[in-house]
Amino acid sequence: MPLVVSVPRPELARDLEPLPEGVEVVVWPMDAPASVPRIDIVVPPYMTLMRALPLLAGVQTRLVQGQSIGYEGVAERLPAGTVFANAATVHETSTAELAVGLTLAVQRHLDAFAVDSREGLWHPVYAQSLADRRVLLLGYGGVGKAIAARLAPFEVDIVAVASRARDEGGVHVHGVDELAALLPSADVLILSLPGGDATRHIVGEAELAALPDGALVVNVGRGPLIDTDALVRHTRDGRLRAALDVTDPEPLPAGHPLWGIRHVLISPHVGGASSAMHPRIAALVRRQIEHLLAGEEPENVVIRA
Repeated sequence: MPLVVSVPRPELARDLEPLPEGVEVVVWPMDAPASVPRIDIVVPPYMTLMRALPLLAGVQTRLVQGQSIGYEGVAERLPAGTVFANAATVHETSTAELAVGLTLAVQRHLDAFAVDSREGLWHPVYAQSLADRRVLLLGYGGVGKAIAARLAPFEVDIVAVASRARDEGGVHVHGVDELAALLPSADVLILSLPGGDATRHIVGEAELAALPDGALVVNVGRGPLIDTDALVRHTRDGRLRAALDVTDPEPLPAGHPLWGIRHVLISPHVGGASSAMHPRIAALVRRQIEHLLAGEEPENVVIRA
């Protein structure tokens, strides 16, 4: 029997070519039940994963390959016996680019200059550099390390924080239990942690209050990492600044108090949405195909339901 792979878009099917012998690819957008009873590798759609997962019931599958790094809430929706892999190696570079871009945009007032350009205004300002700033990276997984690598040439002082203290690759990583002591000296706080109960509101009123006046909070992880109401309070009066690729709630509804706050820059959850994504997800799916053909364990497995 051939190894059957489903993908949500014809473009991804084309990106997988040429296929190894004995592999069949079908396009299944997961907007309706599957037309075949067995699919060895299912690649659900990128932005509607949670709605698509219930359609796996009744489909015999060996691996569900997600297209995001995060997977909070997935286990509760997977049928029993399902193996789920996340998309580590796909989005780290693109998300890190956006984190640095958002940081630079707010530090150097590029967001305000963009508005001035449209209105034909010339408003020079004395801005904060990125050089010589202390950047606190809250999250030192794949995305956090990619951010650190891209920040290094900017001559910043990088302080890494993760769930546990350790020395890794010549970097001392602080434990999250040290966060309160580290916040008062941070010029920029960048969050790239995954979502879930363990990290919900890890930055709340107390953490925001501990940051010095004028500090910049950048979130490219998940919206609920930050207490939104507390962030509104600290940015509305100008004490803190923020650059957010993710929000809570999301999408951010019209009329929400975060909209329109000066020195709050919001992008609509596009950290991974770049030209780097498609070839990298195709490369990951090809590797998973090769693993299964060789009788090997797939990579990036994060859930065995």
